[in-house]
Amino acid sequence: MKHTAIFRSFLLLLATFGLALSAANAQPLPSNEAGVRISDIRVEGLQRISAETVFSALPISVGNYLNNQTAAMASRALFATGNFDDIRIGIDGEILVVNVIERPAISEIIIEGNKALQTEALMDGLKSAGLSEGQVFKRSTLENMRMELVRQYVSQGRYDATIETDVVAEPRNRVSLSINIDEGSTATIKHINVVGNSVYDDETLLDLFELKTGGFFSFFSSSNKYSREKLKGDLEKLNSYYLDRGYLKFNADSVQVAISPNKKWVYITVNVEEGDKYTVSGAELSGDLVLPKEDLERFVLVREGQVFSQALVTSTEEFLTKRLGNEGYNFAKVTGIPEIDEEGDGSIVKLKFFVDPGKRTYVRRISFEGNSRTADDVLRREMRQMESAPASQDKIELSRVRLERLGYFKEAKVDTVEVPGVDDQIDLEFSVEEQSSGSLGASVGFSQDSGLLLSANIQQNNFFGTGKSVGFGVSRSDYLTSASFNYVDPYFTVDGVSRGFSLFYRATDFEEVNIASYTTDTYGSSVNFGYPLSETTRLGFEFGYSRTEIDAGARAVQEIKSSPRIFDAVKYFFESQYDSSTARYTTAEVLEDIATLDPAALTDPGEPGFLDEYGDRFNNFTAGLSWRQSSLNRGLLATRGASNSIGLEFSVPGSDLEYYRLTYNGQLYIPLTTNWTMRVRTELGYGGGYGNLEKLPFFEHFYGGGFGSVRGFRSNTLGPRSSPADIYSISQAATAIDANGNATAVSAEAAYVLDPITGKLAVQQASALGFNTDPFGGNVLMEGSIELLFPLPFVKDQRSVRSGLFFDAGNVFSTDCGATQVNCYGPDLGKLRYSVGVGMTWITGFGPLTFSLGRALNDEQIDETEIFQFSLGRTF
Repeated sequence: MKHTAIFRSFLLLLATFGLALSAANAQPLPSNEAGVRISDIRVEGLQRISAETVFSALPISVGNYLNNQTAAMASRALFATGNFDDIRIGIDGEILVVNVIERPAISEIIIEGNKALQTEALMDGLKSAGLSEGQVFKRSTLENMRMELVRQYVSQGRYDATIETDVVAEPRNRVSLSINIDEGSTATIKHINVVGNSVYDDETLLDLFELKTGGFFSFFSSSNKYSREKLKGDLEKLNSYYLDRGYLKFNADSVQVAISPNKKWVYITVNVEEGDKYTVSGAELSGDLVLPKEDLERFVLVREGQVFSQALVTSTEEFLTKRLGNEGYNFAKVTGIPEIDEEGDGSIVKLKFFVDPGKRTYVRRISFEGNSRTADDVLRREMRQMESAPASQDKIELSRVRLERLGYFKEAKVDTVEVPGVDDQIDLEFSVEEQSSGSLGASVGFSQDSGLLLSANIQQNNFFGTGKSVGFGVSRSDYLTSASFNYVDPYFTVDGVSRGFSLFYRATDFEEVNIASYTTDTYGSSVNFGYPLSETTRLGFEFGYSRTEIDAGARAVQEIKSSPRIFDAVKYFFESQYDSSTARYTTAEVLEDIATLDPAALTDPGEPGFLDEYGDRFNNFTAGLSWRQSSLNRGLLATRGASNSIGLEFSVPGSDLEYYRLTYNGQLYIPLTTNWTMRVRTELGYGGGYGNLEKLPFFEHFYGGGFGSVRGFRSNTLGPRSSPADIYSISQAATAIDANGNATAVSAEAAYVLDPITGKLAVQQASALGFNTDPFGGNVLMEGSIELLFPLPFVKDQRSVRSGLFFDAGNVFSTDCGATQVNCYGPDLGKLRYSVGVGMTWITGFGPLTFSLGRALNDEQIDETEIFQFSLGRTF
């Protein structure tokens, strides 16, 4: 530091000496009015600044005359640029000589020691004050900035904060600035005292304060750390508390903040004057009432006999202003003026609401920004405020909300801009921030049951920015082959009528994954239309066709196909000797070719299954009717509003299967605070058959468990289970006697035995052979959940992330349980399953990523639970 000061002094000495030499050569300025006519201008001492910059600032040019007055004017003009520490002007013959000493430029700014104030914020503050890399250094500006930083820390209660600045000279007339900050520690509140209160005690008033004297949770909340902003907010809360309870003349006239000598403790004293409690004697409207008085009076919340409340006065002002804004008076002002009855007992007040509507305004132009992927037309068709129409605050806000409901944007904002030169026109500027509006999924895997798994799906709800929804998916494995395509145009007509269609193909072999022993081969298509009934309500219609073929395997459960049954691979029946000591058939004799036998004569098929009654090939024509109402504020990750939907799907009379499904889905978002929200969700479903069909087809059953249902339980595992199939015991004989009396090897997988005692084919329960019951679903669904949504810590942008605590309840029931079905019962609230946990959803470029950690609360032995669950493409 010492050497730096010596170096700077040496540079200043050299510069002064140079100016002195130049001044010695230059002649004194003439004192006469005309002066010397300038033939040329020479600038000396420049290092960084160009001569052109000096010439542009000089008020003198070649050909002008120079005297003491014009020289002084030129000197002031150059000093005004802020680029120079010293300027000397002289004359050398007819040449104007300007000698300057430049102020150094800032090459670097280093800030160290700051934590409470971010470096970026400090750099922005320095830049706005004129201190940034490349700018001219001004010591006065640096000192003013240092004092301002000290004041900022003092306002946070950091009274022992210190800031030291160091200016280091560098070559080529540059300096680097080093700002060293010792933030100190925030002073702790030792005592808060309210003086002058009699109506409300200290405890009641201090509960209103965000600032506290300390407690068990103060370490986490920092409520005992002094802050000038927090104190200001607490005083406003105190003032509102009294004003809303009739104390019109309440005043917190003085506040003292005392600091202990060691600057660690703060003592706060608030002096208040409560005054009298006022009652409203009446309220009236005055001013220019451009709307009928009766219309405006509906929005006056203050009534005669009420205790005065500033909150009601403010709400009345806002409602009246909004009502006028809806008629195009966007710059209307409504002011509530209390008139105290001074002649009475001093506790009566009359309110007058003065209305100044201003001019009626019209929308000149509507523009959009931020929609880099989405076409303007997609946004413009959501507008309810039209151009050239009177500006309505309701319609403007509704237009903004409709943009957010699309689900394409994280947020939509609107600015009202006055048109220059006129006082009755405005422009609306909508700004949006786009987010992922689709999902992309792909997977490759392998398992013993299903072999190689390949799948891919794309769902884009804003296809190429057109607002149309397009989706395509394919999947291939040992048990599933599927392909689907869907398309929806939400604005098939300009009135908002939507149209869509879908195509699908699905071949499934459930036996491969041990779900149930049957396969389905289904293809079909559908077309749908949606009609808007209001801004928040739509009516939907759907018509479709599907062709389903079902092939039941040998192990198909009894609800699908009755058993006992015979494997297709069996070619012969054998009569064997049964060894009770080993429980095995030791020898066998060919009885007869299976083709010549009637299996029904040898077995008791029991209760018929679905395929036994209705066949295994179905052509169904379906129709659907839906009603949906939604006032949610966003299409994805809503935070307020409600939605309800009711859907009825049924097969058209004359179809191979006549059935129906009725569903209800509702959700409600209740804001608790600015960042905390409660969500309540309910889903109900019921289905059945009609005409010749007595029950809902098993492949149309409801299932429960997993995301969108009861988390903590494995997906689709809640509710009724299937009955194990009765199958024939496999012969254990190693050899058999054929029709010629010769010993023949018998394949255990290709032959079955006839019990010589009963004369029936020997059978066992499938479960005894290692086959478990599988989820079968039911025709009744009951689900619901309560979620407490909260902001995720350490995440700046909360609009793409949701986290919450949940309590889920639900189950699947059946009104047509089979005699041998497991875990099957009719609707019973006592059989609901419950779970609790925490979940998170993150909107990514590939679609929503959802995680949950859930714990089942009342699972039974047959239930399948799953603590961690993950999903790509859906939210919770």
